[in-house]
Amino acid sequence: MSEGAKSTLEAPKSRAPLFIRNWQDFIGGLALVALALFALWASDDLSSMRGFAFGPGTAPRLFAVLLGISGVVVATIGIFTDGPGIERFQIRGLFFVISAILFFAAAVRPLGLIIASFMSILICAAAAADVRWRESVIWAIILTAFCSFLFSYALSLPLQLCPRTFSLPLCPGF
Repeated sequence: MSEGAKSTLEAPKSRAPLFIRNWQDFIGGLALVALALFALWASDDLSSMRGFAFGPGTAPRLFAVLLGISGVVVATIGIFTDGPGIERFQIRGLFFVISAILFFAAAVRPLGLIIASFMSILICAAAAADVRWRESVIWAIILTAFCSFLFSYALSLPLQLCPRTFSLPLCPGF
């Protein structure tokens, strides 16, 4: 047999067959399923739908089920598709995202929605090592304007937009 014919008859050499081919998606999908199960457990004591009326537990359960289905889909994709392995854990992203959440929670009342959301978005942007600050500031301005319009005007929520010391017509104090 010729060398070319011999190589076509042999099975291609590849890495050892593994059940899971994309560990990042698989572990991420399992994390989403775990979060969905926690949400279902946490909303267990809330009443559900009565006829066509939504109860306080309907939306959390609905979103938990959708999150669980999404997690199963992502984990299944991790089984059947090739992807990167698990990367080394980075503390930077976790630190800045949690810091942004805590900053927003502490600052939204005294500083108002505009300043708190703008600064929180910039703190979140610092989570990436390769952040581009010009684009992050532009995106923060767009998101802050959208959130201000959505919560204060479209949904009519009584949120203070600016600190009480400001007396601008666009920043009504509630």
